[in-house]
Amino acid sequence: MARIILHCDLNCFYASVELLRHPELRDVPVAVCGDPESRHGIILAKNESAKRCGIQTAETIWQAKRKCPNLTLLRSHHDLYRDYSKKVNAIYDEYTDLVEPFGIDESWLDVTNTLHLFGGDAVALADQLRRRMREELGLTLSVGVSFNKVFAKLGSDYKKPDATTVISPENWQKIVWPLPAGALLYVGHAAQALLHQYGVETIGQLAAMPAETLERLMGRLGARLHDYANGLDNDPVRSRYDREPVKSVGNGTTFPKNLTTRLEVQNAVAILADSVASRLRHNGLYACGIQVTIRDPNFHDRSRQRQLSAPTHLIRELTVAAMSLIDELWTPPSPLRMITITAIHLAAEGEAYEQMDLFTAPAVSKNERREKLEGAMERIRGKFGTDAICFGAGQLTNKEDP
Repeated sequence: MARIILHCDLNCFYASVELLRHPELRDVPVAVCGDPESRHGIILAKNESAKRCGIQTAETIWQAKRKCPNLTLLRSHHDLYRDYSKKVNAIYDEYTDLVEPFGIDESWLDVTNTLHLFGGDAVALADQLRRRMREELGLTLSVGVSFNKVFAKLGSDYKKPDATTVISPENWQKIVWPLPAGALLYVGHAAQALLHQYGVETIGQLAAMPAETLERLMGRLGARLHDYANGLDNDPVRSRYDREPVKSVGNGTTFPKNLTTRLEVQNAVAILADSVASRLRHNGLYACGIQVTIRDPNFHDRSRQRQLSAPTHLIRELTVAAMSLIDELWTPPSPLRMITITAIHLAAEGEAYEQMDLFTAPAVSKNERREKLEGAMERIRGKFGTDAICFGAGQLTNKEDP
C-alpha cells in the first residue's frame, strides 16, 4: 500500500507572524531582519508583497532597499516564532503521531494509518489543515500530498501561498520531471552548477543519468539524488518524540568561499568542533573516535577516522584531533568547499573511561580544569546565548591551557 505523506509549509512564516501584530502593514512590502538599522544585516523573511518586488531571503538590507525603497523592515522575535510553531505542531498532532519537523515552519505528516479516522480523503484533510491555520492562527499553509517525503515537499513548493498540490503514483512523472533540478531536495546552487556542466537542467534529466555516473561525480549524494528523482525515496517520517540511540554527533558546513589556507581551515574546524563538543556535553556523551570528511569544489569527498587516546567531549581535544586528520587528507592551497567533523564510537558518561597509570596524573588534572572551563562556558551560553563566549581558534590548537 502506498504511503500518504503530507508536507506542510507555513507561508512567509516570520513575516506572517509579525503581520499579526501589525495588520496595518499587510498590503505593503514587509521584510523581517535581525537589525533594521544595519545596512549590512540580512533579510530573514518577507511577505508576498515584498516577494513581488524581488526581495530575497538572505540578501543584505541595502540590496533589498535598493530594489524596494518603500520596504518596511521589522525586527525579528524568535521566541514568538517558536511559540507559534508549537501551536501549529499541536494541530498536526491531532491527526497523527508521526510528525517530523523540517525547520521551524515545515513538517512532514505520515497519515497512512490515521487518514480513515478523518474521512479517508487526503486532499480534504490537507484543505482542512489549511483552513484551521487561517481561522485559528491567522497563518496560511501550503500542503503537498504524496507517497514519499521528497515529493510531498515538492508538492508544498509547487504552488504558493495557501494551496494543496497532489503528486501521486499516477501523475508524478508528469509533474516532477519537467521541474528544474534545483527544485529537488538537497540540490543546491553548487550541485546545480555541476549538473549544468553535464547538460542536466531538469529533474527528469537527472533521473535519466546513470546512478553510477552521479555517484562518481557527487559521491553518496549523487546516488541519493538519483533515487529521489526516480521516486525511490523510502525515508520514514519520524516523530519528533522518537529518540533513537545517538550513534554519532557531527556538524558540517559548505563555505560560501572555498578555503585555501591552513588558518582558514583551522578557524572553520574550531567552530565545528565547538558545536560538536557542545552537543556531546548536552547529551551526556563522550567521543571515543573522530571522523573528518572534506569536499573539494568538484564534489570529491575524502574521509578519514581515528580512535582517540581517551574518551572526550572537550572542544580543544576534538579540534586538535580533527586538524590532525585534515593535515593527512589535504595540502594547501588546494581549495576546500566543505568540512564535516563527526564524533563517533560514543559512550555515555558512566561508560567512558580510560586506562590510567602514574604518568597520566598531570593530564587528568589538566582535563579537570578544561572540563570546568568548558562547563562554565556552557552555563554562560545558556544564560546569554550561544554567541556570548567562545575559544579563539589559536587557543584551541595551542598545547598550553588558556
